[in-house]
Amino acid sequence: MLRTISLPAPAKLNLFLHILGRRADGYHQLQTLFQFLDYADELTFSLRDDSVIQLHDALPGVAHDDNLIVKAAKMLKQASGSSLGADIRINKRLPMGGGIGGGSSNAATTLLGLNLIWQCQFDLDQLASLGLQLGADVPVFVRGHAAFAEGVGEQLTPVTLDEPWFVVAVPQVHVSTKEIFCDERLTRNTPAITLAAAQTQEGHNDCLPVVELRYPEVRNALMQLNKFASAKLTGTGACCFTSFPSQQEADKVSRSLEGGLQHFVAKGSNISMLHKALQSLHQ
Repeated sequence: MLRTISLPAPAKLNLFLHILGRRADGYHQLQTLFQFLDYADELTFSLRDDSVIQLHDALPGVAHDDNLIVKAAKMLKQASGSSLGADIRINKRLPMGGGIGGGSSNAATTLLGLNLIWQCQFDLDQLASLGLQLGADVPVFVRGHAAFAEGVGEQLTPVTLDEPWFVVAVPQVHVSTKEIFCDERLTRNTPAITLAAAQTQEGHNDCLPVVELRYPEVRNALMQLNKFASAKLTGTGACCFTSFPSQQEADKVSRSLEGGLQHFVAKGSNISMLHKALQSLHQ
């Protein structure tokens, strides 16, 4: 039995995000294309023989029991009936409120990591179903493959995409997903597209006009990136990105950005770092 394990919780990008309509329950019908980045938080899980779940690294403004890591651990514990606990530590790199999936990715890594050290024997379908209760983006991180997503983001079709290099700008502002989706200026009638059309990646982000209006920091980041290549918003932001065929080109743009704009360079990946790490453990 593994008693301690460290696993990545990778970032994702929404290469486009179309909003088709709003359901009666208030959730939105979406179509989006997810791809992972080789840029991640790192979570370490240490087995406890009691039933205590303790996250040792608090996030600013987030109570211990409200953290998605703790919620995921408690959900798995209840579903599996495990009597074990865990000490959990996180090395945080992904920005909060950035639209690159930090909280959802943390939750997914927690489900897969504790499933392993608690020996719950849950399969990916069961873990994805649990994850969906924590957030619409959690299942794609659980499954770990680039995907065309529909519904509220939970209906996933695996896709194989080019894996370019990205420059990801990180405006220093926390975008509220709830506020963006509640904004009456948000476009909610984009026509549905096919899987084949989605893989051309010619879509847009319906959230972008509203986010630009509400957050000048995001508008400024997009303007800077647009000097070098067509810039896009991921999710509801705040992060924005441009893609390049080589690391050399991405690094060149990274060096050219104005000093005040925080950013990072990362490679796109169709298989998430989390699943690559889990696969190496089983070899």
